[in-house]
Order: sequence, then structure tokens, then C-alpha cells
Amino acid sequence: MADAIPEIVVDIECETGEGPLWHPDEELLYWCDIPNGRIYRYDPTADDHELVYEDADERIGGFTFQTDGSLLLFQEAGAVRRLDQDSGTVDTVTDPDPDRFHERFNDVIADPEGRVYAGVMPDTERDLSGQLYRLDTDGTFTLVREECVLPNGMGFTEDLSKFYFTDTGEVDPDCPGYIYRYDYDRATGDISNPETFLDASDIEGMPDGMTVDDEDHVWSAFWDGHKLIRFAPDGTRERTVEFDPRKVSSLTFAGEGYETAYVTTACVETRAEEGAGAGSLYRVDLGVSGREEFRSDIDV
Repeated sequence: MADAIPEIVVDIECETGEGPLWHPDEELLYWCDIPNGRIYRYDPTADDHELVYEDADERIGGFTFQTDGSLLLFQEAGAVRRLDQDSGTVDTVTDPDPDRFHERFNDVIADPEGRVYAGVMPDTERDLSGQLYRLDTDGTFTLVREECVLPNGMGFTEDLSKFYFTDTGEVDPDCPGYIYRYDYDRATGDISNPETFLDASDIEGMPDGMTVDDEDHVWSAFWDGHKLIRFAPDGTRERTVEFDPRKVSSLTFAGEGYETAYVTTACVETRAEEGAGAGSLYRVDLGVSGREEFRSDIDV
């Protein structure tokens, strides 16, 4: 297989570009810049992008597409909001609850039943760990992992029997970053029996966003690692794709047949420090296809 060569398609300095998702109804690629509360979208046909939404007061840790095509925005201290792009209105789905959710959300994923798994960042000032919640379709939250260092990318095996969860570990110098694989119960949304799929001790950088391709291999983006890595279902490191930006944050498959990967990056400092193209959206042919992501179906 020829080497995959990443190509910049949107050259902007997102502070933390994250959460890319393909909207098949619109044939557009969406992603967010977390600290700046922005949602962007890219049109591959026109080779152009636009700012869809900006919240100057609250960060956006992740988003999903609802079954009706609207966006669910996961923001600060448990707040979830629905963005209707047709009308431009934003409605509150869940109110902030800072006593329960001590920080912003970070990375989210919908499951096949329309629930959403949502990580909550650690509060380092109060020495509170990260957590993983599940937002059920009735709009109520359930805590599914009480402690982690820094919750991040998630995904499902093709047969929907397993659930992947990334703990990046960035805020703990003793944590190299891990990807765990759980048993997943589609009927209830419960996850159980975690096993360590990846211990990143011997890899430069930390595992961040991820996706699963149509051969059931895991692609993980490595923050401070300049790369994507593909892992076989048994955890074997199978391929590496190098990037100029140091902070490669996430990826998704997109387009007709989901044959094209889009990759987000971050520019926390400056490009002189973070690498050429840091913060940009990239496109790359990885030689494999992905699958359509599930949509949320939360009662709003």
C-alpha cells in the first residue's frame, strides 16, 4: 500500500480542532474548535468552509447529529443544547449542573439506540478526575465510569458487542494513555468488563480521538505525537501515518462510501512550536473505508 499523504483542506489555526463528523444528508464535514466554542463545516464539492456557530461564552466539547439532522452541542458543566440550523435557534436540552459536572464535556459519541456517551474533563484545580456519562434518550444522565484521567475518543466494533474508550492521560505525567475495550449491551447501553486494548507507554504522544474502520481496525490520533496509528483488533500496531502538526486530535471517515478520512489538529501555542499546518483540517486516503456514525435521538 502506498504511503498516505495528508493534505490540508482548511488552513485555519483552530486552538483545538476536534470531533469531525460527516453529515450524509448534507454531504458536509463538520468539526469544532473546543476552546473557542465554534462549529465549522467543509464542503468537499465546493472546496470551501464556513463558520456555522459560535458561542463566545461556552466551550463546545463535542457534538452529535440528531435523527432530525440538527446538532446537539455538549458544553459546560452538563449543559447540552440543540442547534437548529434552519432557524438558527438554540434550545436547552439539559441545564448546567456544576455540582455534578465539575468541568466541560470532552468528546462524545452516539450509540445505535440514540444514546450519547459523553466524557467530562478533570478539574485539576480541585483534584477531581475525569468521568464518562451516558445521556439516555429521555434526557437523563447516568455515570458509567466514575474515574479516568482525561476521557477521549470512543467507538464500537462492527458487531456492536464491544465499546472502545480512550483515556488520554495528558494531565497525569504517570499515565501514558490507554484505550480500553468494554462489553457493550445495546439493549441497556451498559458497558462492563473493561480490558486494556492499548497501553501507549512505548508510543510518542498520547491517544486522543479515534474511529473504527470497516475492517474493524482502530485508528487513533496521537496528541503530541504527529501521527495516526492503525491497530488490529488484537491490539497489534499495524500502520502509522505521519503529520506535520504535533497535536493530531481526531479523525472520521466521510464521503460517498466513507472512503476518505478527515483529520483534525490543534494549535494550542503557535505553528512555530506546534508544526506547520497546526490547527488545520486534513484529508487523507488511508486505503480503507469507514462506516456512518450513529445519530443521537435525545428527547428535546
